[in-house]
Amino acid sequence: MASKKLLLLVVLFVSAQFAAKAQTDWGWDWKDTSKIAVKDLPQHNEFMNNQYPYPAKPRSQWELGFNLGPTWLVGDIKGKTGLGYGISARKSLGHVLSIRGSLTGASTSGTPNAYGIAVGQTAYKNSMWALGVDLIASLNTPSYYRGNPKTNLYVLAGYSFLGSKAQYQGAPGAQPGGYNIFYGQRPGQLYTQDGLVTTVFGATVNNRKSWALMHALNIGLGAAFKVSDKVNIGIEQKFIFTMKGYDYLDTWKDVRNENNDYFSMTTARVNINIGDNSKKVQPLYWINPNNFIYSELNAPKHMKMPKTVLPDADKDGVTDQFDMEPNTPAGAPVDSHGVSKDTDGDGVPDYRDKELLTSQKCFPVNNDGIGTCPENPCCKEIKEMVTNMQANQKPSCTISALPSVQFKGTTTKLSKDAMVVLSAAAAQLKANPTCNVKVVGYGATSKAAQQQSWERVNAVIKYLVEKQGIAESRLLFVYAQDGKANTVDLQGTTEEGPNSLPAPHPNLKSRN
Repeated sequence: MASKKLLLLVVLFVSAQFAAKAQTDWGWDWKDTSKIAVKDLPQHNEFMNNQYPYPAKPRSQWELGFNLGPTWLVGDIKGKTGLGYGISARKSLGHVLSIRGSLTGASTSGTPNAYGIAVGQTAYKNSMWALGVDLIASLNTPSYYRGNPKTNLYVLAGYSFLGSKAQYQGAPGAQPGGYNIFYGQRPGQLYTQDGLVTTVFGATVNNRKSWALMHALNIGLGAAFKVSDKVNIGIEQKFIFTMKGYDYLDTWKDVRNENNDYFSMTTARVNINIGDNSKKVQPLYWINPNNFIYSELNAPKHMKMPKTVLPDADKDGVTDQFDMEPNTPAGAPVDSHGVSKDTDGDGVPDYRDKELLTSQKCFPVNNDGIGTCPENPCCKEIKEMVTNMQANQKPSCTISALPSVQFKGTTTKLSKDAMVVLSAAAAQLKANPTCNVKVVGYGATSKAAQQQSWERVNAVIKYLVEKQGIAESRLLFVYAQDGKANTVDLQGTTEEGPNSLPAPHPNLKSRN
């Protein structure tokens, strides 16, 4: 009893220490490809490119466990405290469910009370081994109010294939301590053991071996306390119930009832995570599955945020809420309040003023902003210079919008629909020879995404040049931008830039 109290105090102290520690990390970096199994990489890449909402499950470590503690055989003869021990290997199936295989042993004994002595019961000993598999459900891994758990509360249920060797005390007592091996029936008993799979190795009497094999059912519950990312300790209560009516673990069948014998094991556990932590995360029952959601809400790093677009009806660069002249003509120069500029103050806005710098002594002016003063010869020369400069200015591009090209999945080849879209875009380009075009690809989250973006832009430019006859010098090569990875945009422009760029990661070239 004293040892059980001491064990409980140790467990409570350790759990209090762990509960006081602050959460320092989420358990793993969701961008870390090294912890994703090869078969799950397509899902991971789609998630990183915002093409799939769910991240891939990371590879996780196994847990190797050792257990030791007091054990009782509950049967017809009053049992004494024995010793249980074992080794196990546990693997997480998800953040809640895991599966554990175990090899469990126990050494138990019992001494009859006054009634037992009166009906012929004697002391017994039992040696047991059980090969089992349990399904474990962790009860507190998911949480909306904290990060990773410091404790793991769980329940379990499973199956054991159990081997038992029993001995009873009495004549002739050929075994040490005056015990006899139990072969299925005690002298004076009318009943013989039933519910067995078979009897195997050991001494033989009447074609029965000393070790009996049977099926058993496991149920239990436990609590584990995290010491580090590698080690946890815990306490577990487990019951192993024999099946098919087996009532001879204590070598005695009480005719007054049909209760089966069973083992009760209260054990302390030491569990160690095994596996390369550079390629695997902790067992998933130590990682809160809500971590990613809450970290994104707190500080978005992956969330696809829409671009803020403020209304500007006349497209003069001043949003409507601040525009004091919301209907200025397209291309008209305006001030910071959206009002058409009138540089010389003659009442004619610059976009209609054919004489931008009219002297005040020449006021009033006509509807074209031209004053009443005779034209000075020097001014005539200046006008001609301005006219020539305007003639030499680079023409503007009048294409307002060009279609986008869509790619499916991870392909980098143009579909028939994409070719139709590019044919329409080529017609616009041929009708506007003063326009260049930016071919913009997206995908910057990883090296593979950058290479895929380059290949898609290259496919669009190659098609426009080779199939539609657009001059390569008019096509500007832009890739690996932030945006929808399966889209390539075409944007009319008068800018100039490179029409070809080297592949960023040719070793990651797509094979489709």
